[in-house]
Amino acid sequence: MLQSLRTSLASRAPARLPARILALATLTATAALLSLVGIGLLSGTALLIPPMAASMALIAGAPALPLSQPRHVIGGQVISAIIGVSVGLISNSPWAAAVAGGVSIGAMLLTRTSHSPAAATAVIGATIGNGQLGFIGCVVAASIVLVIFGRVQSILTRIPYPSYWW
Repeated sequence: MLQSLRTSLASRAPARLPARILALATLTATAALLSLVGIGLLSGTALLIPPMAASMALIAGAPALPLSQPRHVIGGQVISAIIGVSVGLISNSPWAAAVAGGVSIGAMLLTRTSHSPAAATAVIGATIGNGQLGFIGCVVAASIVLVIFGRVQSILTRIPYPSYWW
């Protein structure tokens, strides 16, 4: 009985990463997000939005997952930004933002570019106001930067990334 209880309470979570890999992933993710801030300051645009931090978490922490691959990170983010901005041209209400988030999920499923943080990008795109087409370009640039840092992390850790590009 006691053994059964121990077994059922034991963690089934993956093993902790080795300290070197954990440190390199943390440093790479931090450098990627700081780069978004720096590029944003130089260009006068905001590249660091919360969904980009979530995307980097996937790239740094689970580089083999389909959601972490460039097709999904860049494709999902861009599709969602386009949908969000398009919906935002009609309305910036919370209702419209919810529709943008939901439609972006369907569009990502249809295009095989599912990337969960990108649904939040659609919500942001719908709420930022009319005429914010530059938001799409910012999302493209930020997504590419994250994938580049994922590749840098791969070189440093020798953990393959990406598993596939397209």
